[in-house]
Amino acid sequence: MFMLSMSTLFLVLLLLERSVRIFQPSKPATQSGKNGTRHWRIDFDILEDGNRWENPLMGWSSSADYQQALQIKFATKQSAIQFAEKQGWSYYVQEPKPVKFVKKSYADNYKYFPGKLPLIKTK
Repeated sequence: MFMLSMSTLFLVLLLLERSVRIFQPSKPATQSGKNGTRHWRIDFDILEDGNRWENPLMGWSSSADYQQALQIKFATKQSAIQFAEKQGWSYYVQEPKPVKFVKKSYADNYKYFPGKLPLIKTK
């Protein structure tokens, strides 16, 4: 008869109970291009009781959860879903929000406003 140790049983339950998020990353606010946003990514949800502690040297938050830093890239959403199903992970898909683009004109910076001038501060 095959006996599982408690640590092995805990790891198996941890893998089966974790849910993954499948999403398409958004464009960083500090970059103007969209390079690196056309792929789909899988990452694990962070556990509430993830055995976190504060690192005494640097003050950073540390964790024993090795899966929270795991990120897997896929070319399509379907391939990410197939991979999650093949691994037996429960998943949810977070669809990307549509980007709203408002056309602006440089001349709007110098537009005439009747009455009091708008006060624009830089600091």
